[in-house]
Amino acid sequence: MKPKRLYFNESKKGIFTVVNHLKHTPMKCIIIDDEEIARVILEKLISNNKNLDLVNSFNNPIEALKYLNQNSVDLLFLDIHMPAFTGFDLLQTLKNPPKVILISSHANFALEAFEYNSVVDFLEKPINQIRFDKAVDKAKLFFNSKIEIKDLPVIPANEDSKSDLYVNIYKRLVKISYDSINLIEAKGDYILIKTDKENYTVHSTLKKIEDKLPDAVFLKVHRSFIINIKKIVDIEDSSVLIGKNVVPVSRSSKPELMKRLNLL
Repeated sequence: MKPKRLYFNESKKGIFTVVNHLKHTPMKCIIIDDEEIARVILEKLISNNKNLDLVNSFNNPIEALKYLNQNSVDLLFLDIHMPAFTGFDLLQTLKNPPKVILISSHANFALEAFEYNSVVDFLEKPINQIRFDKAVDKAKLFFNSKIEIKDLPVIPANEDSKSDLYVNIYKRLVKISYDSINLIEAKGDYILIKTDKENYTVHSTLKKIEDKLPDAVFLKVHRSFIINIKKIVDIEDSSVLIGKNVVPVSRSSKPELMKRLNLL
């Protein structure tokens, strides 16, 4: 048996494409979508693609989760907007998710979709065969070559995106400018983002949002608090005043806070 041969071609932009000489092996896939019509359409699109082998279809994400914990599949067609348990909830629950193509009627979910390493593409309903096949080709690339999605070159965000943060609020993405954020407080499995005008409760961790915030403006001053240092009104002993909020400052964080301030 001849060994697998992978040929890497570098484009002008420095991004590698892969040509993989392998025998044709369809990817085992499943569908998770609570809408019957959507499942029927996906089943038809899958049947028209020789790279796919549909092994199951679910209208209940909990039942799909049980199946995935006991069976191995290569590709998951996952609807985002489902009652009680969303597609994002399922992705966060799976320890070793297969490659995923996310599907939604709402394009504003696309930004959050690509925060997950397992997601290879995002399809907006209604889906046509040409766009569907392109997404499958992308998944097939990873399936054949075993390249991890996280190993692909990172495309830098444009400058405008560095001034805003998008958060998922009641199944919609809300844009929050960094300048409007006063502080962020951890509350169990959620975080509370306090801004100039209103507050937002988001299902996330302080660590996750800390990684997205610009270091020059935001500082974690306590295990439960991140503050916008530009919004500090007053500092006294082991606390800072931001608006009407008194925020504790840990002993280990105080030297870094003092270093950031423009002291006379």
